[in-house]
Amino acid sequence: MSPNGEFPNGVNGSHVVNGTNGTSGHNHIDEQRLRDEYAAAGQSHVFTFFDTLSPSDKAALLTQLAGIDVHRVNRIYTNAVAADGPITPPTHSIPLDESLAPGGANLIGRSRTPSPTPESSEPEPLPEAACASVVGNPADEKKWRDIGLQAIADNEVAVLLMAGGQGTRLGSTSPKGMYDIALPSGKTLFELQAGRIKKLEELAEEKAGKPKGSVKVRWYVMTSGPTRTETERYFEEKGFFGLDKDDVIFFEQGVLPALSNEGKLLLSTPSSVSVAPDGNGGLYAALRRPLHPGTTTSVLSDLRDRKIQYIHAYCVDNCLVRVADPVFVGCCIARHAAAGAKVVRKTIPTESVGVLAKKGEAYAVVEYSELSKEKAELRTSDGQLAFRAANIANHFYTTEFLESVEAMEKKMAFHIARKKIPTVDLKTGEAIKPSEPNGMKLELFVFDVFPFTKSLCVLEVDRKDEFSPLKNAPGSKADCPETSRRDLLAQQKRWLIDAGAEVPEDVEVEVLPSVSYAGEGLEWVRGARFTRSGVLSGKEDLKVLAA
Repeated sequence: MSPNGEFPNGVNGSHVVNGTNGTSGHNHIDEQRLRDEYAAAGQSHVFTFFDTLSPSDKAALLTQLAGIDVHRVNRIYTNAVAADGPITPPTHSIPLDESLAPGGANLIGRSRTPSPTPESSEPEPLPEAACASVVGNPADEKKWRDIGLQAIADNEVAVLLMAGGQGTRLGSTSPKGMYDIALPSGKTLFELQAGRIKKLEELAEEKAGKPKGSVKVRWYVMTSGPTRTETERYFEEKGFFGLDKDDVIFFEQGVLPALSNEGKLLLSTPSSVSVAPDGNGGLYAALRRPLHPGTTTSVLSDLRDRKIQYIHAYCVDNCLVRVADPVFVGCCIARHAAAGAKVVRKTIPTESVGVLAKKGEAYAVVEYSELSKEKAELRTSDGQLAFRAANIANHFYTTEFLESVEAMEKKMAFHIARKKIPTVDLKTGEAIKPSEPNGMKLELFVFDVFPFTKSLCVLEVDRKDEFSPLKNAPGSKADCPETSRRDLLAQQKRWLIDAGAEVPEDVEVEVLPSVSYAGEGLEWVRGARFTRSGVLSGKEDLKVLAA
């Protein structure tokens, strides 16, 4: 099970590369300026076949090259390679602001932190005080919910959805958010999440005594090159699921050029550079890019203009996700956190999931492969795993923190994935299909920013109520459509039983988001005995489903 989110491979060069959509024609691009720029960066080989290309292919290549910040690519490569090698710890402590300066000593990667005490890079369990919990803690949960609902009622909260992945492993080429996990209602992941947003707006209005329609939770949907058009079309066909279409903003995940082991851009054809998605951590750069060609508006500028202060970010593939969760938002606000992470309790040492841990003076996600067997099995005095805060790609940010990430990026080390990358022979132009890894794709993970904040709020939630990822093909043992369906319907059965209804084991009742966001407001089912499986969309359905 991987909490990192998934993004498609094989994005072609016509999509967003480091911030620019390739739409300009050959006549509008200064060829000589590009030649000089790429030569200065040591990447002039991308023009090897230029003089032999057709006018349309020349225009396509120039457009793609104009959209690549080649000096940024070089910097990313240099940092990634440096962090991938052995680490020589600094001999003196480095203040956080100094570590962000260009040329600073620390690089942040898998095991790198800007810790003021870098002599210890070994992961340590989170201190008890660092992790809040809703498990067995109804008093704080209510307090945090009230704080979060007030922020939502004040229109200070937005949602950021990472939805760039296709359902390839599920046997679908459509965006994963369009996947139907075979619920009685037939609702897709997108529909479920939109319904929760709409219900939450209503709950916040009721709590604050505000007029109907006055509360808006803006939904920023990050797509990718292969999924953007289909995602937008699906939302339009579904009438934006009852949400105001002006409050749904689509933007696109970026890509980075694939590189040789020496840091040279690889050509996929004589007229195009090979590119790949820049990881779900590419989210941060995508927030800075214009939403459309010809506009200066970005997600970040839109957040500022609308005075939105808090953002909940999550991956599309969790059917139990509590979108814009007021408890999580309220907890982070109460703790004055710049960033936050939801975690679930890891109970099996061998579960292949990253965990939040302390490294030096910073927080970081430590991948399963980075933990020694001894540390993975280490337990506390009460028998729990010491490293148990499993990361589920469910995060909180202040707008101010997101605006600061660009400065942090200069110190981050992207993760290197060494791959067999099809390319062309620079002497002959013939296609090369390597049998061994010949280059690298570079990715940033969404949690790579955590070491840069000392005010990270970690909130433990109950796995059975909030985390059921959809990763694997139908029929798999775990994290598949069947387990997603099972977990959602089991949760909603618990809601009904807790509200005083009787639901036999063989009866499945789906409670629509329009009825309840997280189990609240179901007092009217008390005393009902459900005898039929089906969809509960309101009180009238009791006549059909209950005796």
